[in-house]
Amino acid sequence: MARLRHLRCTAWAPGAVLLASLMLSGCQSAYYDVMEQAGVHKRDILSDRVIAARDAQQDADEQFSSALERYQSVVTVPESELSRAHAALESDYSRSQAAAERVSQRIDAIESVAQALFREWEGELDQYQNESYRRQSERELEQTRQRYSEMLDAMHRAEDTMPPVLTAMHDNVLFLKHNLNARAIGALKGEVSQLETQIATLRREMQASIERSNRFIDGMEASD
Repeated sequence: MARLRHLRCTAWAPGAVLLASLMLSGCQSAYYDVMEQAGVHKRDILSDRVIAARDAQQDADEQFSSALERYQSVVTVPESELSRAHAALESDYSRSQAAAERVSQRIDAIESVAQALFREWEGELDQYQNESYRRQSERELEQTRQRYSEMLDAMHRAEDTMPPVLTAMHDNVLFLKHNLNARAIGALKGEVSQLETQIATLRREMQASIERSNRFIDGMEASD
């Protein structure tokens, strides 16, 4: 993991340009081969991507919480401040949407390397001549798969809570844009409680997913 972080932080050398090109072109297998030659294995990449996803989930959790606070404050602003309030809500919606997209991208990246890792690991089991080693490796594979499956399920549950919140936020932003008056404030007051419920669910699932991510990371580090 430390080696991977070092590679990411290194200045743009020719090798780094090649890695970026491989990733952008979608040649994941070639990318993994290059990283393997650099001493960075798929399990290292998987651990690093889980950490990145966990951090993206934490950012999303904080962003949606901040957006809710903005909505709660908007219903108390005077009518003369509604134009400014709309701009603030629109900005919060955009940041929340970007945070949600980052979470989804991180999850996709995890699934990509996990599939490659498990396929490679399973294929290498038959290479063992020592039957005891083979059984031990097979047990570790199944345990890792189980922890991974539990973590991924938690990630997807958290991911699924974000689109409904974004839809509600977008609807309110649009409504306020065309109704900068007291009627809009009254409508928003009725929506805040729904948003509170949705975001409470989102944050609960996000925290559960973050906890599962930490467990998976700890398990990977313990087996190193």
